[in-house]
Amino acid sequence: MSCYYKSLFVLVSLVCLISLAQSISNGGGVTVGLIRRAYDPSKTRFQRLRDAIDRSFSRKSFLLRKTSRSTVDQTPQAPLTRAGGEFLIEYQIGTPPVRQLSIADTGSDLTWIQCKPCTNCYKQNYPVFDSTASTTYKTVGCGTATCTSGESTTCNNKNVCQYQVQYADQSFTQGDLATETLTLGRTASFRSFAFGCGFDNEGTFGSTGSGVFGLGNGKISIVNQESSAIRGRFSYCLTSYDSNVTSTISFGSSAVVTGPKVQSTPLVSKDPDTFYYLTLKGLSVGEQRVEYKSSSGIDQQSGGKGNIIIDSGTTLTFLPSNLYEGFEAALKSAIKATPVKDPEGTFNLCYSSRSRVTAPLITAHFEGADVVLPRDQTFLEVSDGLVCLTLIPSQDLAIYGNLHQAGFLIGYDIPKKQVNFLPTDCTKSRRSS
Repeated sequence: MSCYYKSLFVLVSLVCLISLAQSISNGGGVTVGLIRRAYDPSKTRFQRLRDAIDRSFSRKSFLLRKTSRSTVDQTPQAPLTRAGGEFLIEYQIGTPPVRQLSIADTGSDLTWIQCKPCTNCYKQNYPVFDSTASTTYKTVGCGTATCTSGESTTCNNKNVCQYQVQYADQSFTQGDLATETLTLGRTASFRSFAFGCGFDNEGTFGSTGSGVFGLGNGKISIVNQESSAIRGRFSYCLTSYDSNVTSTISFGSSAVVTGPKVQSTPLVSKDPDTFYYLTLKGLSVGEQRVEYKSSSGIDQQSGGKGNIIIDSGTTLTFLPSNLYEGFEAALKSAIKATPVKDPEGTFNLCYSSRSRVTAPLITAHFEGADVVLPRDQTFLEVSDGLVCLTLIPSQDLAIYGNLHQAGFLIGYDIPKKQVNFLPTDCTKSRRSS
């Protein structure tokens, strides 16, 4: 196994920062770079490891809450990764444009930033946005389509639409829903972009970011708000977590994924519409295939379609428990070594690093797409001398995490209702204008 795992502290020691060092604006397309930021040196590698593991479980809880109708009908519970696996996107807002740095979140729709006058704001490194200094800032009126497209909006006595987002870790933001000019790169500008101007924000957001950049599939997400410009498409290519090479994320025409090796799987429409649902048919361990079997009544009615969410903000992959059982049995049969227990009780299948066994090839069989998982990410050293499988069972929500998305150009195509996978050396994936 020593040939195919790397210490997870390398993963959790990095925060991904989307930089505008390179951008392309061409026919509605824009590409920006993903740069990793140095880890917190005050923590040991295994403390950072456990932080990342805890965040994966916390994020799963956040996403699960949004799938509940009772939660969606009340204050929305949006996911937030506080560190380690964060993606921060750099952009500008207002006229004249003001630089912002926000958490890029595929599990949230609304983009929001902190705004003056701030009645209760967390500390951020960038100056807080002053809407009175912008000539293009405009609040959204109550009863408008933009106002009603939000999950939790109210109306004040000045007929201004107000939003509120409550995160599952008790972080929150609330303020006015407004429109502004948003700019990605040097020339990709979006006028009348609806966003939240937060006057009351508190929680574990961190001083690096000034808010959240919504990349979900809901109506108020940039993906759908600016569909005429970016055409409902974005893609990203993640390098391995020990790489110093910049990754990329693209929008619009720059995000189209093509080539003879592209494999496509359908996006499945389900509630809530924020998430990107795929259908996982089964997994293979070498040549042995394990099929997914629908279990619950609702799952059987849907034929098992849309049984897993693909999410760039979750580190681990959470598999449906009835699929995981057969998958783990196949792995144990293929790996000629004796499993050991994880003292923390987090991971189901672990081995001593001294066993030096070889991790078998694992393939995820999505509907229409067979995706070979990166071998160096399927088993990782999670504590000193302990190597564990980074796919774990889930009794409720299944999530395809970012560990197993590395080494692919992954394109989200909303008009075609599909996600495309292209095996790619992401260290060479930067495009030029």
